[in-house]
Amino acid sequence: MNDLDLTSIEVASTVDARGSACPGPLLEAKKGIGKVKVGEVLEVYSNDTGTRKDIPAWANKVGHEYLGVVEADGYDKHFVRRKK
Repeated sequence: MNDLDLTSIEVASTVDARGSACPGPLLEAKKGIGKVKVGEVLEVYSNDTGTRKDIPAWANKVGHEYLGVVEADGYDKHFVRRKK
């Protein structure tokens, strides 16, 4: 992760997984990353606390860049840059 301002980052696609319990948000992220081009950013909305560990671990495992998380009103916004 870096000092990127995540509140103003341009996202190519957003996956809304709010209301979905683990592993739902992770599965939605896996589907969503295939819809963005290499170098673009996927935003994942989730209110499942496990997502804070699952999304970064998945991104690092498969070779994408986890940019970070921003807390919103009752949910988190996770940002993943597609690397391959």
